[in-house]
Amino acid sequence: MTAQRVLVAYGTRNGSTAEIAEWLGAALREKGLDTDVLPAAEVGDPGGYDAVLLGSGLYAGHWRHDAVRLARRHRQALARRPVWLFSSGPLDASADERDIPPAPGPARIAARVDARGHATFGGRLTEDARGFVARQIVKQGKGGDFRDRERIRRWAHSVAAELAEESPEG
Repeated sequence: MTAQRVLVAYGTRNGSTAEIAEWLGAALREKGLDTDVLPAAEVGDPGGYDAVLLGSGLYAGHWRHDAVRLARRHRQALARRPVWLFSSGPLDASADERDIPPAPGPARIAARVDARGHATFGGRLTEDARGFVARQIVKQGKGGDFRDRERIRRWAHSVAAELAEESPEG
């Protein structure tokens, strides 16, 4: 019996989404899944994985180009396996207060790869953020860390449970 192989791929600018991806990977491993966590730009063919979680930070409602490119280039491979999408970005508690639907770009990706689900998690923006707009947001006092690690963990566990239901060994 071999564990299902899961890829968690992400696009990030300031590292917040990379940390979310690592938390997702750790939670999937807790459930016995063989999980790799990689920047989207470093992913070759995702065909060697049994399932994929793909996500990106949202910037003005758009995913990072490397995550979009991965979804576009490997659309067929992704469509042949279970895929879940995640976004990070709201700089407030809204992601923990209600289910936020995907922005239009991630929604199109979800439709193209027949994603099983999408989650939006709170984002993080700190004083060391790169980019003029990001620094201005922090200067206006709208920065902070709005990620809920336990919510992220629960979502990953729900993905693992769904995979276990479908597994021949499950």
